[in-house]
Amino acid sequence: MTDTLARKPYTPKVAVERLRQGDVGAWPVVGGLVAIAIVFSALNDRFLAPENLTNLALQMAATGTISLGIIMVLLLGEIDLSAGSVSGLCATIMTIMHVKQGWSALAAILIALAAGAGIGLIHGLMFTKLRMPSFVVTLAGLMGWLGLLLFLLRQGGTINLPFTGFISKLSDTWLPSWLSWLLVAGLVLVSGGAALLTRRLRLTAGLPVTPLWWLLVRTGGLAVLLAVGVLIMSADRGVPLLLIIFGALVVVFDLVLRHTAFGRHVYAVGGNAEAARRAGINVTRIRILAFMLASTLAAAGGILAASRLSAVNQQSGGSDILLMAIAAAVIGGTSLFGGRGRAYDALLGVLVIQSITSGMYLLSVDSSVRFMVTAAVLALAVAIDSLARRGTAQ
Repeated sequence: MTDTLARKPYTPKVAVERLRQGDVGAWPVVGGLVAIAIVFSALNDRFLAPENLTNLALQMAATGTISLGIIMVLLLGEIDLSAGSVSGLCATIMTIMHVKQGWSALAAILIALAAGAGIGLIHGLMFTKLRMPSFVVTLAGLMGWLGLLLFLLRQGGTINLPFTGFISKLSDTWLPSWLSWLLVAGLVLVSGGAALLTRRLRLTAGLPVTPLWWLLVRTGGLAVLLAVGVLIMSADRGVPLLLIIFGALVVVFDLVLRHTAFGRHVYAVGGNAEAARRAGINVTRIRILAFMLASTLAAAGGILAASRLSAVNQQSGGSDILLMAIAAAVIGGTSLFGGRGRAYDALLGVLVIQSITSGMYLLSVDSSVRFMVTAAVLALAVAIDSLARRGTAQ
């Protein structure tokens, strides 16, 4: 995509131009979600039931938060293989501080997040100062932090969190209907207001703007989408707090990446590190901060996972969590080659993966088939990305 096209406001005409140049955006993911919904609802009418969709929203939060952190590193064209182990270790640190040491829940959570940031700092320094490949650095982290987790849990292997405590309540709290609708109204008004303000500022500066009718269509589409989600989940237990936390993280990091100097520098370093360095960007600082954010978000994902289980054990952060988090980022549209991706890719990607998982479980399909289907979807996403890059180059 040319720089001129990338800077144009997003309109249907610009969308077509981007498609011609190989930038397919989120359309393949949206089409995949529609296909998944049609297929699984035809095979099992419980797939689109409010109870199943609410459970799906709960299951998204932890893996999606870890995936959001991995996107920060993928945007640089690097990889973080330690996210799963870091999530389990930080959740274990939080639980030990809260249950064994008697610290308050909030203090224990802050310590866990600080531990995640410290681990990311170590990874970033090893990558930038020692010039070790990120693959090797985080692979060593995967094994090392897992070993530390096992060391901390060597006596008993499992630590339970209080079922009525603050941490466990994070996954067992449901928003009342009035608050859910208030949030929907607030999000729509803020989104629409921000779009109108941006349009006005661009008009004042003499820059091309998005047509007003297109802004209204986008805002209306967001309102309908959020309203449908609230209606469905309100038919069961309501909107889960975990989904609000995950959604808030996605929105915050989307704003950071799109509207701050740090975000622009991340894309610049991922697109061409040498050109970014010559432009005066502190490439080392950007890389270290990206690794710190990745590990901090991995810690946050571990906390949300521990909240759902009300415990930590030797399997925390293990199993297929890391693989699913990386797959979600790539399936959502983040490029493995760096320089292209959005925070919303974590939401879209994890929605695809959890939808496939939920549908397979409802059909009592063996997990081996689930892995093969997820692998096929991941391979398709990478193929689309490769073709898009080839089209852009041409």
